[in-house]
Order: sequence, then structure tokens, then C-alpha cells
Amino acid sequence: MLKAELRKKYMQKRKALSTDEAFLLSEKIFENFINYFKPLPAQKAHIFIPIEKFKEIDTHILINYFLSRKIRVFVPKIADTKLISVEIFNDTKFEINNWGISEPISNEDSGILDFNYVITPLLYCDNKGNRVGYGKGFYDGFFESLPSGTKKIGVNYFNPDENIDDVWENDIPLDYLVTPTVVLSFLSKGLE
Repeated sequence: MLKAELRKKYMQKRKALSTDEAFLLSEKIFENFINYFKPLPAQKAHIFIPIEKFKEIDTHILINYFLSRKIRVFVPKIADTKLISVEIFNDTKFEINNWGISEPISNEDSGILDFNYVITPLLYCDNKGNRVGYGKGFYDGFFESLPSGTKKIGVNYFNPDENIDDVWENDIPLDYLVTPTVVLSFLSKGLE
């Protein structure tokens, strides 16, 4: 299917989830992430803040876990037309931006790129790690700036069951997908 069709289909599937279903699925994603990756204190995680009106995965569960375990947490913020990484703490102040996204008040880019985990939003991911986002391209540009070896991880309520037919040359695939039922690795054997 084409990205536009997949975007529409998976937005509808997501909207069909009740608030309780979405939260329970988010908890299962959290458990699968922790059990698979076993994050450690002092590691660095870049993770998105969910857009509630789009019923994105509730990443607050992971963010709270990271902060309580002394794992450094960075969240994306759009400054001009670029995605920057702002470090957050338990007392960080947030505001709602023009797109309805909660983001830190600070505009200070941490300059950090050597994340252990970059957890990305998406609407769909196929079985090769190609993802369908919201079509703005912020994460593809961000992925280009990351050192090789950074784990690019998508989280989704749904497992891959169809291919993306219009993958572009500049699209950068994910390394992993975490769903409520499975963690998939798209890395070749020996690279993990």
C-alpha cells in the first residue's frame, strides 16, 4: 500500500481504540521494551511526548521509568524547521504548542546525538523497518544526524502486515519495532 493509504488506515484503527485499550496496549509495549532492551542508569533515551488527540502510545510510562532509574531523557522539539533534543527532568515545565503537542518551554538544544535509544512516533511500520509517520519528515532528518549504532526504535499498537510500496531513497528504516505482542529487529544478524 502507499504511505497515504496506510496513514489513513492506521489513523482510523488507532481512533477506534478506547482510551483504556490504548493505555493497556501502551503498558504492554513498555513491558516489552524494558524486557528486551534492559536500559541502564546513565544511558540516554530520546523519546517523543504523545499527542493525545492522535491516541499515540503513552510514552509517559517509559519517561517516568527512565527518570526514576537515572536514565537521561531527551524529547524532541521543533525549533524553526529542525527537530532539536531538549533534556528533561522531573521538574521540567511544559507548554502546548500550535499543533497541540506538549513540549518543554526550554528551546535549549542539548547538542547530544549519542543516544542509546531513539524512540520514535509512527502510524505504521512494515516488516523491513520502513515507517509511515505524519509526513513532515522531521525524523528522517534527525536520523541522518545520529551516529551509526544508535538504536532507532518505533513503537506501535499494530504488528506489520503489509508492505509500504512507496519507500523513498531518503527514508531511513528503523532498527526495531516494539508492539504489545513482539519486539522485531530489522538489523542484519551480527550487527546487534
